[in-house]
Amino acid sequence: MALEVGIVGLPNVGKSTIFNALTAAGALAANYPFATIEPNVGIVAVPDERLKILNQFQKTEKILPASLRVVDIAGIVRGASTGEGLGNKFLSHIREVDAVLHVVRCFGGTEILHVEGTVDPIRDIETIDTELALADLETVTSSMDKSIRQARSGDKEAIARVALLTRCKEVLNEAKPVRGLEFTPDEKILVKGLGLITAKKVLYIANVDESDIHGQGPLAEKVRERAKAEGGFVVPVCGKLESELSELAEGDRKEMLAAMDLKEPALATLTREAYKLLGLQSYFTTGPKEIRAWTVPVGATAPQAAGVIHTDFERGFIRAEIYTIDDLLKHKTEAAIKAAGKMRAEGKSYIMHDGDVVHFLFNV
Repeated sequence: MALEVGIVGLPNVGKSTIFNALTAAGALAANYPFATIEPNVGIVAVPDERLKILNQFQKTEKILPASLRVVDIAGIVRGASTGEGLGNKFLSHIREVDAVLHVVRCFGGTEILHVEGTVDPIRDIETIDTELALADLETVTSSMDKSIRQARSGDKEAIARVALLTRCKEVLNEAKPVRGLEFTPDEKILVKGLGLITAKKVLYIANVDESDIHGQGPLAEKVRERAKAEGGFVVPVCGKLESELSELAEGDRKEMLAAMDLKEPALATLTREAYKLLGLQSYFTTGPKEIRAWTVPVGATAPQAAGVIHTDFERGFIRAEIYTIDDLLKHKTEAAIKAAGKMRAEGKSYIMHDGDVVHFLFNV
């Protein structure tokens, strides 16, 4: 199952505008694929300039970037944890995603009414944090009752589980997310098994006004300070502008970006940051048929990376021949890279690096 990010936010913060712009902008560059799996799930290409560099040295029939699954989750309202609005449906959807993109309204105006009547990004963040913490508190409390009964018999795993659940409960009682806690590898597995929503990594999207496209205004700055305190990150996005850009042909889009002194749409930055948030990285294969970015988790070994292409590649892995894009820029061809001694032969224990260009040798 591919990893997914879910877009969440209060109603009327621009969440669906950003989701629709993201998925409509599947064509951020030629051959970027886009597909909608369900009405609220999209596959978004991860923009990567390195593919264009590879194409300068290797002519090919098609270029395939890495992709990201994005889920548009129904807007949450105050009281969602007790079933208000689409409460239970919202919570079940957010439990299923691997990380969260939290859209926060950082634009004023009365054209779009705020559900709370005024614009206050920190209050909005805390509203959602509270609802998610209350939902997790219910999960932890019910799991705790069972674990306490098992712990009475001296079950070591149950005793450890009670200690962990107690720590989580203390934080959730203060309406704070459990992602701020330090967990051992075993505890991380347990927390994941519980499906705790507030354990998921969060990237904030500050939905800014057209007059503040770089997110330097006071509202976006508040979100930035909040994210910094949590060890998180913020991407400023003007949903209105991105929506307009996503509907333009590539030439017109470039023209509009140039007029605004922008190198690329903000959604390109957002997609790359979401990819990193999931702990993912890319390696490349090149050839006359295709140049392709393949997705692997950070820390994947060479055989695991080979298995992403085909399970036979992992099973019969012999070695990986690897070079970097910097090597290619310097030496121009793979033959020259080999002659310069820069083509590395790596074995089964090699840990993949982001941007590796690879040929796998295998025998089945």
